[in-house]
Amino acid sequence: MELVNRVKELRAKFSMTQEKLALEVGVTRQTIASIEKGDYIPSLLLALKICKAFHVEMGELFWIGEERVK
Repeated sequence: MELVNRVKELRAKFSMTQEKLALEVGVTRQTIASIEKGDYIPSLLLALKICKAFHVEMGELFWIGEERVK
């Protein structure tokens, strides 16, 4: 199983750099890059902070494989 996300897509929609998102949620730019590539699975707290930054529910931003919530 893999955790899939829309972080990169929503960053573009909000015209937000990796650095800006990282500062907003309290991590490094490299952490955001790793999440976007699927190399790093964020903690629940970090995932919730990212959802808050984009004003979306968890299932709209993160999901397991093909089990995306619609």
